[in-house]
Amino acid sequence: MRKFTAQQLHQRLQNSEPPFLLDVRENWEFAYCHIEHSVLIPMGQIPLNLDKLDPTRETVVICHHGIRSRQVALFLEHQGFEDVINLEGGVSDWSSKVDSQMPRY
Repeated sequence: MRKFTAQQLHQRLQNSEPPFLLDVRENWEFAYCHIEHSVLIPMGQIPLNLDKLDPTRETVVICHHGIRSRQVALFLEHQGFEDVINLEGGVSDWSSKVDSQMPRY
């Protein structure tokens, strides 16, 4: 599993073919704030939704601080996903280091 800082993800999103952004927080957290173009599948629902994910696509897993996303990224790797990246610091770092307009909680 690779890991990105908020700044590294921001730079990576400037590429022509951005990674899939998988947000694993709860519905209320996602409704409050999220990184543009991210898709919400709460952590507890990941096993039931594996068929909605592409195991060959570069996937960045996102949560509030990077802890839940790391657990999901490890799970996805064990399921055969080839290119999984954990967003270290999660949306908390994103809001403080990349997008100061994003609400914080």
